[in-house]
Amino acid sequence: MVNKHQPVVWCIGGSDSSGGAGIQADLLTVYDLGAHGCTIVTAVTAQNSKYVNVVDATCSQTILAQGKTLLADIAPQAIKIGLLCNDEQVEAVVAVLLQVRRQLPGVKVIWDPVQVASTGDTLGVMSSQGVVSLLRMVDICTPNRAELAALAEAVQALSCDSSRHSHEQRVLGAMRDDSPALLLTGGNRVQQRAEDWLITEPQSWLFSSPYQDIPHSHGTGCTLSSAIGASVALGYQIHDAVCIAKAYINSGLEQGYPVGSGAGPLARTGWPVHERHFPTAFWSANDPCLRYTGPTFGSLNCQQLGIYPVVDSLSWLERLLPLRPGIIQLRIKTPGPRLAAQIKAAVALAKRYNARLFINDHWQLAIEFGAYGVHLGQDDLANTDLEAIASAGLRLGVSTHGYAEIQRIRQIKPSYIALGHIFETQTKAMPSHPQGLANLDKYVALLDGVPTVAIGGINQSRLESVASTGVSGIAVVTAITAAQQPLTATRSMQEVHPYVE
Repeated sequence: MVNKHQPVVWCIGGSDSSGGAGIQADLLTVYDLGAHGCTIVTAVTAQNSKYVNVVDATCSQTILAQGKTLLADIAPQAIKIGLLCNDEQVEAVVAVLLQVRRQLPGVKVIWDPVQVASTGDTLGVMSSQGVVSLLRMVDICTPNRAELAALAEAVQALSCDSSRHSHEQRVLGAMRDDSPALLLTGGNRVQQRAEDWLITEPQSWLFSSPYQDIPHSHGTGCTLSSAIGASVALGYQIHDAVCIAKAYINSGLEQGYPVGSGAGPLARTGWPVHERHFPTAFWSANDPCLRYTGPTFGSLNCQQLGIYPVVDSLSWLERLLPLRPGIIQLRIKTPGPRLAAQIKAAVALAKRYNARLFINDHWQLAIEFGAYGVHLGQDDLANTDLEAIASAGLRLGVSTHGYAEIQRIRQIKPSYIALGHIFETQTKAMPSHPQGLANLDKYVALLDGVPTVAIGGINQSRLESVASTGVSGIAVVTAITAAQQPLTATRSMQEVHPYVE
């Protein structure tokens, strides 16, 4: 059996004898990103870096046997589908997917709808019925614009709906009902941007990187979709998986190399760690993070923030401020008629101690009473006047829950970026799975030079391991408020992770 800690990705596709694309690229990518790859081979091709000579399709019985045998012993966390040569193969793959879904309903299926090789040679032909039957099993589809048009045409051919839907609407409507995602890939040589649209609910994303016009890019489509598969298998949400995959592609393109006289493959460069490889990420053309051109948010002016208490009342501030925390937050969950008076009193109290008091959410009142800073969530930004906050001299902290949100927020250069939730927490409902220490370590390294705060489920026993990641601040809630001796608990944590001026 495969190590239970090693997530598994099934790669369904054709063998590329040149080693640049197909299941060869899939396996290299999946292993490179820390997952285990298994294969269901749909075709054996004879090809090199310039042309495809032979495509020998695997019979449907062999496809079914591969799937049944794997499922009996090596179950997947994600399935990536590439080349399918004909409708018989589609029928066999759909049957395999149905078997998997009965046992493992949460497995994500990613389809790279490749029918034409990068050399221009046709690899497979599917009918409209084949396209639609496969789409119904797919969670994530990754077409380029030409492939999207072909998919939409196939869907329309079998639809009685004569309304004028967009290509994207038609394809999404044919996909699996459970929150399907369409990643429309492409590059623009004129604008020198490689822009991919992730269209999904509840939030669509635009991922944008500098366009790399280089000769060695064989296998980028296979690599992108298998990198998404590996990232999903590792537990990342779809938008984070796409962000990781884009960074992996950018890094690989940068170091692509020749084999033969045609286009060579992109390189396998391991988990992406450099900021230059990650795309910028936005929600839409009207995203405030894209539009923001206002003043720079103020610096926190310290080397290490230390313990960051997050409390919900003035009385807690009165108890904790004498301990001189480097930073503290007032988060009033249920604001009442005395909200303004509470914030005014909190700001006045913090100024007596020369404390960095951040007000959660209520940015207008924070500006009015002259708070040190404001802390906001991702959804808050659309209804916030960021320029007013910066112009008033307030600092800004913003919550993030993974790679995509980090790349969105870093465009506005906030005073600090909060990373969470690290562990399970009962303090509030969270939109994501716990990030864990391994991811926290990656995020802190990626944000080198940017003040970071870890938050979510952190207590005394976990404090030292969290601090070892190099994070500047460690936010704590119930580790203080639920402690039998809150002040003693706070002092103890401050000794482990002190404030450094």
